[in-house]
Amino acid sequence: MNLKPITISLSPNTEKDDISLAFKLLFRPWLWKKGEAVRIIENKFKEYFKVNHAISFNSGRSALFVLLKALNIEKDGEVLLQAFTCNAASNPIIWSGLKPVYVDCNEETFNIDLDDLKRKTSSKSKVLIVQHTFGLPADMEKIVSFCQENNLILIEDCAHALGADIEGKKIGTFGKAAFFSFSRDKIISSVYGGMLVTSDPELCEKIYNIYKDIKFPTSFWIKQQLLHPIFINFLILPTYRKIGKYLLVLAQKVNILSKAVHFKEKRGERPSYFPRRLPNALAILAVNQFNKIEKFNAHRKLIAQKYRNTFEESMFQVPPNTNQTYLRFTLKHPRAHKIIRYFWENNILIGDWYTSVLAPKDTNLEKLYYQRGSCPKAESLATMTFNLPTHINISDKDADRIIALLNQYGSKGNKK
Repeated sequence: MNLKPITISLSPNTEKDDISLAFKLLFRPWLWKKGEAVRIIENKFKEYFKVNHAISFNSGRSALFVLLKALNIEKDGEVLLQAFTCNAASNPIIWSGLKPVYVDCNEETFNIDLDDLKRKTSSKSKVLIVQHTFGLPADMEKIVSFCQENNLILIEDCAHALGADIEGKKIGTFGKAAFFSFSRDKIISSVYGGMLVTSDPELCEKIYNIYKDIKFPTSFWIKQQLLHPIFINFLILPTYRKIGKYLLVLAQKVNILSKAVHFKEKRGERPSYFPRRLPNALAILAVNQFNKIEKFNAHRKLIAQKYRNTFEESMFQVPPNTNQTYLRFTLKHPRAHKIIRYFWENNILIGDWYTSVLAPKDTNLEKLYYQRGSCPKAESLATMTFNLPTHINISDKDADRIIALLNQYGSKGNKK
């Protein structure tokens, strides 16, 4: 068996030029913090979305945290967001002194359920954060109308959806502001990174008043991120079946590499490196990836269509066929968790977004104000959802292998 697995995470977007760039930057520490690349990536976002302002951060949650602080909402004001998400969406709300209120999601689209949104909106509700789950756009016409009727500030969570649109209008331009993530398994990746976009001049002024006091991450933290694509591609993945997965755990334990989610975040606490500015070194990586976004998303759609053609009339439930980015191709099956284990046993590390109503699965739900049973559809989806990879390093041959293994699972009568 090939030792190198097919994976859906662990820097999946990185190509040879990205790895080479990270390697060169390791030996150019004078480029790590300040530099022109930050301005370049911000300008690229302004041009791409035709917005007036784009402000970069070291992560999407830093961007959301600063945005919520800039809105000057009274303490304990409620922020509505959907369940079936990551704790990275909930934590900035808590860090801002606000209260997250979880709304159930639609079982077909994985996006926010409008009926439950109506039920949970109250006089304390101030903000609605709309997630475009797996890159599938939410029903923005109805959502915008609802926000206007209820005096809610609309923020778009575009962590999965960079490049998606609704009838030519870019996702990220429907609300007062939007934020994006460039973390290790997003549409583009600089290992860590994020962006906030808005055309609201008053809001932007408030954001910059906060931003001017925000520092860059430490050089040590930047070095951890630069090492990530190098370690993953040259050491971890090639030896994964034997020692690679243990090397990854060891590298994170001794702080050679950082984790995607800090243990503090799993209990609603804020690590010291949020919020921080986007350092120039990671901005350089982000620019290189952004220049390939059309190629990346076109590839995702081709691989997704291959999956769709295979599984549309099968025992697996496929996502709606809309104009989406297909960050991952999501299937539903009652034995999703067994399927995930079955694939991992066969050296294909398919995705587990989301096996918990708030990912990662070891997140302390109570600390993040989630009440069990409050979002039954999201909780059900967490038991029956799994993801197939669509990123640039998935070849037709890889997709065929994934399809064959999934068909093989089905032909065994689901006994695994």
